[in-house]
Amino acid sequence: MSAPLTGPVLLVVEHEDGCGLGRLQPLLVGSATAAGGRLDVRRPWAGDPLPSGPGALDGVDALVVLGGQVAAWDDEVAPWLPATRALLAAAASGGVAALGLCLGAQLLALATGGRVEPGAAGAEAGLLEVRATPAGRADALVGAVVASCGERWLAPQAHGDAVTELPPDAELLATSDLYRVQALRVGERAWGVQYHPEVLTSDLLAWLQEWHTAVLAGRGSSVEAERAALAAAEPHLAQLAAVHARVLLDAAGGPR
Repeated sequence: MSAPLTGPVLLVVEHEDGCGLGRLQPLLVGSATAAGGRLDVRRPWAGDPLPSGPGALDGVDALVVLGGQVAAWDDEVAPWLPATRALLAAAASGGVAALGLCLGAQLLALATGGRVEPGAAGAEAGLLEVRATPAGRADALVGAVVASCGERWLAPQAHGDAVTELPPDAELLATSDLYRVQALRVGERAWGVQYHPEVLTSDLLAWLQEWHTAVLAGRGSSVEAERAALAAAEPHLAQLAAVHARVLLDAAGGPR
């Protein structure tokens, strides 16, 4: 007789093939020795419907919105974006835990009154430094990253658009030299991070090879140099992913 299903329900929105949960997948579902959640992965690009309406997040304990190449405002290319933004806005206003990654962070900002635009400084790509703000050091997510990885940490990056104006009342939690908004929180537990704590090294290298070789060359790097840097940073990257998963699961299990 099988044991009853337990643990928080996590609704995951995936925007395209090749931009999945990556490192976060095993961390979020748990193991024999650690409690995890139950994943409801929706792939609207493949025809999966997204929940909508006033009760869209009923029974959902946390929302995860992944990355992708589409712009956060390009509803004609990705017609599920309005429904995704509505879910993020509902999570932020309703106290549902949420984590937006890269495009997901931009959608969170746009959904709650911020601004997202093509990045004026060009693409931010590779393994680059992110640093906490004073508000970030006091935040549940970024504070946990600081406790585990320090006030400055290396994070995988691959984006051309950027959050250029924070939503009203949002907290800026982390920043970088190229783009000011690297992590934000809207409400009590809706987070967005511009970097990719979830990405597998193989996927990041594929993105860099396909889209960002010129950007890397412009700062004196290359795909091979990034490969070596990622290999050296593997323990750190595993820890970075673990912190994001743990904080999200903790928030998912907390009172609203």
